[in-house]
Amino acid sequence: MTKQVELKAYDKNALDDLFSGTSQEDSGNKNTITLPIDSIILPPSQPRRYFDPQKIQSLAENIKENGLLSPIVVRSTSSNDEFELVAGERRLRASKLAGLEDIPVNIIDCDENAAARIRLVENLQREDLNAYEETIGIVELLAAILNIDQKDVVYLLNRMLDEEKNKVPQNVLGSNESLIIQDLFSKLGKITWQSFATTRLPLLKLPSDIQDVLIRGQLEYTKAHAIARVKNEQARGKIVKQAIDEGLSLSQIKEIVESIMSAGTTDKKETPFQQLASRGKNVQGLLKKHRRFIENDKKITNKINRLLDQIEELFPSETENTEMENLK
Repeated sequence: MTKQVELKAYDKNALDDLFSGTSQEDSGNKNTITLPIDSIILPPSQPRRYFDPQKIQSLAENIKENGLLSPIVVRSTSSNDEFELVAGERRLRASKLAGLEDIPVNIIDCDENAAARIRLVENLQREDLNAYEETIGIVELLAAILNIDQKDVVYLLNRMLDEEKNKVPQNVLGSNESLIIQDLFSKLGKITWQSFATTRLPLLKLPSDIQDVLIRGQLEYTKAHAIARVKNEQARGKIVKQAIDEGLSLSQIKEIVESIMSAGTTDKKETPFQQLASRGKNVQGLLKKHRRFIENDKKITNKINRLLDQIEELFPSETENTEMENLK
């Protein structure tokens, strides 16, 4: 049965407003003021999951020397003494590390849902965003814009791809939701929605240990896909460490993975039945291979027939089979 997803319609033009909303970080904005850095609080959830300590330290040193050139974006809260961060957590962390007591901010007027979407867009426009962070960010943003679950976003993208390839009847492509998705990818300008569905969505199914490495930007997603073929977590961890420490190429990683996969196949012990079935196939192959020899030698033919008779006698007859079934 085809899964049905109930999607809330969304004004496509709202994407323009959403993307233009992040431009309010312009340092020349007339709403820029200075606030005590301790008055800025973080929202309950942030789209960014990992901050490289070295990059934060480097930014902090730059802020010490030149100040914070681009203000962060905040919004008012129910408390007159606190403001919630909308965009710029990396700059906020670095400013605290630099020892700033006050920080330049742009105050915008928006509700919680709009603030969440702005955070996601701002995060996706970072230059240092790695493929895994970008994948999660795009799925989260689409879920927020379309007001659906992330799993439904994944389903919708896969459905669109299947429809474009004529694998399934068309009932999603051309819909308001699919147009929103296509427009979002066009505005991001990073990757097509088709390529995203094909190469990026599978990242969300990778083992957690591989995902942890990806989110830190320590491994390219193409290499992660190759390593994920190894199901043994300990063996997989060794390859990951080697790949990072030695800077292995994709071809080198694939070679290592293939050797492990081959060794794993060889090490598997066959059951007695599997061994007999394998030998049976070998005998069948020998009969075909030496057909002329067998047909021209009656002694060999008779001997093979006697051996086959002995094998067949080992098995119960149809009557015995029926009696055994009745006893169960």
